[in-house]
Amino acid sequence: MRGMTTDYHPPVKRSVEIAGHKTSISLEPLFWDMLRTAAAEEGVPVNALVARIDVERIAADTPPGLAGAVRLWLASRAFTAR
Repeated sequence: MRGMTTDYHPPVKRSVEIAGHKTSISLEPLFWDMLRTAAAEEGVPVNALVARIDVERIAADTPPGLAGAVRLWLASRAFTAR
């Protein structure tokens, strides 16, 4: 258990703003924690990081959904940090 977050918790829906438009993303608390940490390490707000991930996602040949793209981006970041 990491603080108040357990590894096995259903997704939590939160609102984010991308390019002036509000949308919601459902992520497990572990991924929300990882996203906040990544944003802090990069010195940007969570919304800005999600917007950047969204631009990369849309450029893909077969773009995943936004929540999936966030999870994949975080997993890729964790994997390359090894």
